Amino acid sequence: MELRQYWRIVRRRIWIPLVLTLVVAGISVFTAKTPTPSYTASLRFVVSVEPERVEGQFNYDGYYAGVSSEFIADDLSEIVRSQAFTEDVNRRLSQMGSALQIAPGALSGATFADKHHRILQITITWPNPDELQELGEAIAQAVKEDSPKYIKQFSTFGSVITIIDRPTVATQIPPSLTQKLDLPLRLILALLAGIGLTFLLHYLDASVQSAEELEALGIPVLAEIPEK
Repeated sequence: MELRQYWRIVRRRIWIPLVLTLVVAGISVFTAKTPTPSYTASLRFVVSVEPERVEGQFNYDGYYAGVSSEFIADDLSEIVRSQAFTEDVNRRLSQMGSALQIAPGALSGATFADKHHRILQITITWPNPDELQELGEAIAQAVKEDSPKYIKQFSTFGSVITIIDRPTVATQIPPSLTQKLDLPLRLILALLAGIGLTFLLHYLDASVQSAEELEALGIPVLAEIPEK
């Protein structure tokens, strides 16, 4: 089938894809919600373990202390996602005089922890920049002061957690590519669905629409009355 024939099929019922696209556009605009603004803050900690001392002197060159530090940093990256850690953060927020309290599971979904050797980085995403600053400070205190009760190595070795980057609220996160393309993709899909529907209706239509269809059946066309 030539492109002109395709176009004639679509043009005959052009109102179908147009109406469907307009309906989808209207529903999308009517139901669209303004994306909730999000802000990020990052903290970084150094986890260190002192080499074992024997009679006031180091017993080895510190290699195993470095390895132990990496293990502890790895454990901490999982601990910050736990509910027990969230409770510690809420306690720290109360001690700071903040009215913010984190719901169960909320901190796990808003926090990303990553470990690189002995460096632990925690990134927090939150909709309110003022609350984010308070939350970052509470997490910093909880990681530094409450970690020994989760990891027994702290009581066995001279383990130290040092904050090297305090929480600083970054600028607002821009809309994602998915959010930007949501409406255009809906309109394109509606247009394609409308065009597909026109071809389906043409296939189900048993009436004769052109002289070419009669000639294809072996019926000669003697004359044709124009539309206008």
